[in-house]
Amino acid sequence: MSRLPAVKVKYLLVAWFGILVASWVIYMQYSSYSELCRGHVCTMLICDHYRRGIISGSVCKSLCEEKTLSLQRCLSVTPTHQVYSAVWKEKAVLVKCGIEESMRGENGPDSLWHDNNLYDKPTRGTSMDEFRAMLHSFLKDSVGEQSSLGTLVNRVISLADVSGDGKVSLAEAKSVWALLQINEFVLMVALQDKEHAPHLLGFCGDLYVTEHIAHSTLFRLEVPGWLQPVFPAALSITLNQWLAPAWPRRARITIGLLEFVEEVFHGVYGSFYICDASPRRVGYNEKYDFKMADLQSVASEATVKGFLRGRTCEANADCTYGRDCTATCDRLARQCNSEVVQPNLAKVCALLQDFLLFGAPSDLREDLEKQLRTCVTLSGLASQMEVHHSLVLNNLKTLLWKKISNTKYS
Repeated sequence: MSRLPAVKVKYLLVAWFGILVASWVIYMQYSSYSELCRGHVCTMLICDHYRRGIISGSVCKSLCEEKTLSLQRCLSVTPTHQVYSAVWKEKAVLVKCGIEESMRGENGPDSLWHDNNLYDKPTRGTSMDEFRAMLHSFLKDSVGEQSSLGTLVNRVISLADVSGDGKVSLAEAKSVWALLQINEFVLMVALQDKEHAPHLLGFCGDLYVTEHIAHSTLFRLEVPGWLQPVFPAALSITLNQWLAPAWPRRARITIGLLEFVEEVFHGVYGSFYICDASPRRVGYNEKYDFKMADLQSVASEATVKGFLRGRTCEANADCTYGRDCTATCDRLARQCNSEVVQPNLAKVCALLQDFLLFGAPSDLREDLEKQLRTCVTLSGLASQMEVHHSLVLNNLKTLLWKKISNTKYS
């Protein structure tokens, strides 16, 4: 059998690669348009509640009366959210709508419902003092007992007062109460003064608007699961290296991510854990300033400990909150310990190795590899390693900042 000419083999390889890339693009473009992802149903239900005076919010008029906020392309569907790109006040934004599919047998795919239980509190006749006590109790469960909890309660009340009249109506109170059932919203309120957390711009009921983040993943290329068997990992890494921003810009993004880790390690409202340190959770804007793409993967220390406390287990894997907030299993007692053993910083450094080492300046690479190796191996109880954690973080941040300071990238 005669061999194929080398040129033809190259053409075949290029064609094969082109088909894979085209398949990936088509998948990313259309896969999120599932039956659940129907913005008109979301807005119809939200606006029905608004017109009946059940809920209120800063985007209700734009969405339901002026029609100046309209959902555009559906970006993703999760068990609790639909996420859309949109334009509001001439700015690109993200709109997140909590809507669920009813599992009522013969009702069919059009049977979508909005959980009215979200709006069952507070009730008519609830006084402002009672509402404040409700908020305090709820936020205590969400972020733990903090000396600053009163400030957080005041922040929520101020947010609820959409009309700015110094009072909170029943519709305003119901709206903010529904939003507080969403973990990401609670974290947005708690971290709203942090530079690297996504900013809340407005809400209507439990539909809320956040700033748009230009790049919503750390890496440009994320291969879908069904393509992975025929898409070599090495090829994915190589493509991401080609598509990555210039190294100084990657250093700038990394510094922002490290600052975010520092902010949530011991913040005003306690500590928070990043429980899914994956590329799709990490983003950055047009200026290459780091932004957390979403906060659904972040959980308060109180929430994680509450999940682990008293939980039965056979192995450490049974003591995992989210994707990777793992504690040890006491096999004698068959119960999970309540302390997460791998800190945020170690998980972030593991994520950064491929992102940061490729193309690193030769005079920096050896020190950078050493710092990242030290960082990745961090483990132990947070209460016992605070000083070491801060030292490693500051060393890594200083190393990068020295290289890009006083340049156009700083």
